[in-house]
Amino acid sequence: MTTQFDGIYHGLSREIGKFRIASSGMAWKGVDTERPVAMSANSIKWAQWLRVARNFQLRVGIKEEKGDFRKETFDGFQREDHDRLAALLKEHFRVTLETRETSLKGWNWGLTDFQGQDLAFTSSDRTTFELPLQYVANSNITGKTEVSLEFSNPSSTTKSKGAVDEMVEIRFYVPGTQSKLKGADAGSGEEDNDDEEVSAAQVFHDMVKEKASLDQVSDDIVLMFEEVLVLTPRGRYDVVMFKDFLRLRGKTYDYKIMFSKIARLFLLPKDDQHVLFIFGLTEPLRQGQTGYQYLVMQFNREEETTAELNMTDEEIAQYDKLHKNYECPTYEVVSSIFRALAQKKIIGSGTFQSRDGHPGIKANLKAVQGDLFMLEKYVFFVSKQPTLIELSDIHQAVFSRVGSSMGAAAARTFDLKIVTKNGPEYTFSSINKEEHEPTESYFKDKKIRIKNEMVPDADLLMAAAVEDDDEDMASVDSDDSAPRDKTARTGLDDEDSEDDEDFQASSSDEGSPSESDSSEGGADTASDATGDRDFAKTKKKKVKGKEKESGASGSKPKQGDDSDDEEEDGKPKKKALSKPKAKKKSGDDDMEVDNKSKPKAKPKPKPKPKDDAMDVDEERPKPKPKPKKQNGEAAEPPKKKQKTVD
Repeated sequence: MTTQFDGIYHGLSREIGKFRIASSGMAWKGVDTERPVAMSANSIKWAQWLRVARNFQLRVGIKEEKGDFRKETFDGFQREDHDRLAALLKEHFRVTLETRETSLKGWNWGLTDFQGQDLAFTSSDRTTFELPLQYVANSNITGKTEVSLEFSNPSSTTKSKGAVDEMVEIRFYVPGTQSKLKGADAGSGEEDNDDEEVSAAQVFHDMVKEKASLDQVSDDIVLMFEEVLVLTPRGRYDVVMFKDFLRLRGKTYDYKIMFSKIARLFLLPKDDQHVLFIFGLTEPLRQGQTGYQYLVMQFNREEETTAELNMTDEEIAQYDKLHKNYECPTYEVVSSIFRALAQKKIIGSGTFQSRDGHPGIKANLKAVQGDLFMLEKYVFFVSKQPTLIELSDIHQAVFSRVGSSMGAAAARTFDLKIVTKNGPEYTFSSINKEEHEPTESYFKDKKIRIKNEMVPDADLLMAAAVEDDDEDMASVDSDDSAPRDKTARTGLDDEDSEDDEDFQASSSDEGSPSESDSSEGGADTASDATGDRDFAKTKKKKVKGKEKESGASGSKPKQGDDSDDEEEDGKPKKKALSKPKAKKKSGDDDMEVDNKSKPKAKPKPKPKPKDDAMDVDEERPKPKPKPKKQNGEAAEPPKKKQKTVD
């Protein structure tokens, strides 16, 4: 007689099926599964009943032919099915159905118990949860008291319909230490009673590795490479290769990587002495919160290895391009075995060459320095965090250079910005200027849109020079050039300049000698710093009008500085001093006389009779209608007015 239960799940599967019990044994068959899960009556040794997420669960202990025990679980039973199952198990298999209590307190502290292939966490002698150790991929000690377990769930290899979120990592805080006996002393025959203190986290970690079969038997190892330098994640690891997976064993971390999770393989020469072997993963490795999508190994070109695979000829024949013995450089041995076991093609460097003949160029991505490889179908930036960009996903490549304000360093480097079709942009900076031409040719050959924003070196220098000239001219125009040009355009004759000299000759009578000296120094400074060009142009115009007088005045330009304290002697001396003297005194106070004297002597449309400083300006036009008279008496009224200002 057979009893059937519907709506039952097997293990962690999401497939629903039917469970049957008969005198010959028990079996489960899913709706979509052709092969059932069968258990004979002689192999059933114990049974347990407990509450789980999917109603109630039936656990059955099976003894195999080799003497090992395994556990089969079936979920989905209802509460009222307990009595029927207990009677059937007692009748057919003489097994008592044991009921186990589940802790519902929600505590996150308790005890751990290794039960066969499961890790049970209990609180108050009740089971809180259980972890199947057969799905543990890695066990790492993070810190001194924390152990991290990473899982490789069944859905990662066999995708099922309606997959949901699954746990991928769990951490246990294991404080304290445990004593470990050192052993006997072989020389004296006496036991050493000293105990070696070992952290409880280390003991827990070793137990998990043993139960989860993380340390495989040496007979299953195909080949092992010791102390391989891995750049990402940084460290030296022992690479142990099996038929279906590989292990990276370091001092702190231990990784298990399935060959089915390897997406791409790269073999790229870094320089003349080193070669990089890189493989990308579909699921990144994790060190705490950091994920590593690519693993980068570095090998020396001259390092050679002689290896023999631990495989039979029949097994080797099942793989493509796999040999029994190897005697060649280490990077060739590693890449050949990876290519065969992972069944992936190796991507090489391609035809691109830099100015030094290498397939990669030095560049920076943000603040990270690395090597930028131009491959046939990819742009690969290899650094601490490698970045892979497919050429088919590139929208535009923009060449640009840092502004001229960066100085000489900007002229030696350029930036490459890659704009992808999906949105992200990658800006590679500090690339040598000599790599611009081969890089641009590479993108042109791949028919990728190029935008060049680089400015030639000559244009950068010219732009900088023009900016400096513009600033100088702007300062000249704003301070002195505009009033002097106006003076040149009005065409004042020599007689006007004589009148101006007569008017300015009163400097000896005003203020203190220190004031006159400072005004003379200010005029010289202004003429030398900002007014040389306009002053030269005005002199040329005068030379055309009167060549003889200009020659006489040009021969004695320095004597005019001493004529401020003397009386007027001759007109040729006054001509030479007409322009510098016009700058000296036209402001409202003494400080303005030194800085900007000429511009304030011109504003004739805005006279103010009541202002003493402006009265001085009104007296200047009066000598113009009397150029041939003696200027001794006419010049005295302005002198007295200027004294009143002081």
